[in-house]
Amino acid sequence: MDTGHLLGLACAVGATTGGAWWCLRRLGEARHLLDTPTSKIRSAAQGYVEFYGVLREQANTAIVAPLTGKPCLWWRFRIEEYQASGKSHSWRLVDSGSSEGWLLLDDGTGSCLIDPRGAQVRPTTREVWRGNLRHPRGPARSGWAAWFSAGKRYRYSEERLHAGQPLYAIGAFRSSGGGRQGLDVGAAQSEVIGQWKGDFAGLLQRFDSDGNGRLDEQEWNRVRLAAQLEAEDRHRQHSQQPAQHHMGRPGEAQPFILSSAGEDELARHFYWQAAGGAVLCLAGALATAWLLGVTRL
Repeated sequence: MDTGHLLGLACAVGATTGGAWWCLRRLGEARHLLDTPTSKIRSAAQGYVEFYGVLREQANTAIVAPLTGKPCLWWRFRIEEYQASGKSHSWRLVDSGSSEGWLLLDDGTGSCLIDPRGAQVRPTTREVWRGNLRHPRGPARSGWAAWFSAGKRYRYSEERLHAGQPLYAIGAFRSSGGGRQGLDVGAAQSEVIGQWKGDFAGLLQRFDSDGNGRLDEQEWNRVRLAAQLEAEDRHRQHSQQPAQHHMGRPGEAQPFILSSAGEDELARHFYWQAAGGAVLCLAGALATAWLLGVTRL
């Protein structure tokens, strides 16, 4: 088999494998969205959940989009440079980024803080425009800098989430405070004892009743009883605090999605992408079979 046929075969196998992987992934994500019932923040069970709500501003938090300078709650941007060589031309990515500030979702029954890191964020607000500056908000160039940058073209894109916009969120949910956590007495007791051992001199001062510089079995029993009482008191105080809800990236292979569109629209989009992956897989398989037949391997 010559080099051309080997390269073609490698591309065909890659298309088959990649198409199959993409199809199965998008089908799995669509099923997760449709099979997960919508929950209310106030009564949601701990674990993998989905919410519908509205984005709210947080106190003492001011976020400004980097390319437009517009206030928002979350942003993502891309800066590309136009490159041409002969008859070929393309846009080359020169800079990109996204914000990592937490979002506040309100569904009428409660509020939930969302860590967007690792999420598929799909906002509806998107702006695309072009210019001749490396950064659209950068200072105008003059002198030699202007001469060297003459003729350069850039394409900018910026996506944003704003306060008051609807948001669909699916991910790992957890709550603290509000009496929602049970007490693991053994683990909590061990944690308190571990903290006390960090100041062993203080531990001896409190529990070494005979002053011999060590703790015997009876004195250790007193330590364990005092640590249990301390752990129970800490848990009681923590339970009296208002409940705080958080969502973040699931630990398992489950989708983490934040979207301005609802689950039905997202599922349709994923099904179309899965169909595209299936077509690519089929085309790659047919090409692979044809190349193997031509080369008689």
